[in-house]
Amino acid sequence: MSVDEAQDLADNADLDLVEIAPAADPPVVKIMNYGKWKYAQSKKEREARKGSKTVELREVRMRVKIGQHDKDFKVRTARKLLAGGDKVKVSVIFRAREITHPEVGEELLKWFYEQVEDVAEQERKAGMEGRFMTMTLDPNRKASVEKKTEPAVTEEL
Repeated sequence: MSVDEAQDLADNADLDLVEIAPAADPPVVKIMNYGKWKYAQSKKEREARKGSKTVELREVRMRVKIGQHDKDFKVRTARKLLAGGDKVKVSVIFRAREITHPEVGEELLKWFYEQVEDVAEQERKAGMEGRFMTMTLDPNRKASVEKKTEPAVTEEL
């Protein structure tokens, strides 16, 4: 069929002539409502984006000389962020001569990971980046799935 004949058929049906495979011999065309098709495609893309969640990298910073209550508060903050599905970068800031004792920061990060081990996996181990010692925690997918699937315990009186 010639292009003119195909265009006449499309015009008579009040539809569009859309080229599907231009490289084929002869080129493949389709008679369709192009505007309706584009709208359906954009709707599918919106639905796909709605279901996905972007994972952000959030940061929790501490100093080497940090009190116990402050450490506990930072752990609670990290747990909230991990429960929300975000990755957490835990940083220890060294000031002045504190940098001569990196083992103190390493111990602090080790303790921190032990506190959130049930909800997080260590994506990147502790390492120095200038005056910061950092590690990256990733939300533990297994723990969150187990938490959702556990049946609720109810007490009968």
